[in-house]
Amino acid sequence: MRATLNVVFGPCGAGKTTYAHALARREGAAPFILDAWGAHLFGPDVQGSLDFGWMVERLGRCETLIWSTAVAVLGAGASVVLDLGLMRRVDRERIRQRAEASGLSVRWHFVDAPPEVRRARVTHRNTAQGETFVREVPPEMFELMEGFYEAPTPAELEGAVVKVSDAAAAPRRAPAEALP
Repeated sequence: MRATLNVVFGPCGAGKTTYAHALARREGAAPFILDAWGAHLFGPDVQGSLDFGWMVERLGRCETLIWSTAVAVLGAGASVVLDLGLMRRVDRERIRQRAEASGLSVRWHFVDAPPEVRRARVTHRNTAQGETFVREVPPEMFELMEGFYEAPTPAELEGAVVKVSDAAAAPRRAPAEALP
């Protein structure tokens, strides 16, 4: 069986990271979570409130490192799960082109929930600081990300696994059977 590049995407608070962890456990795949890498590599350098431009530049570097590592893992025969956010179409297209150029087998996973549910989840995550907590996302950052997000086109969803929920507070650890 060929190793699969699983790419998880969706808006802030949709449950991407919870889904990615559960998928990785179920599939025996290596998870690559951009927010966790960024927090470990650059979190200690943050002084005061987070500057969006500063963050985006560093997360771009993390994504480049994650990509090269994920390709090496795939080349060794193991599947991976990428949770890079990919909130804009151009970002999703960049990953699609990289995967195509590398001849990788890709499965896209779109995770979504209504905005009010996502807001509630982010607020809960900020307080509970469970498995998927990396850094507090204040309401103004959530709103900034909402404006940044571009919903996928029907073509982007063709053949994708789609997970939409309306549960206000996601469990700290999603059971594998919760996956489609």
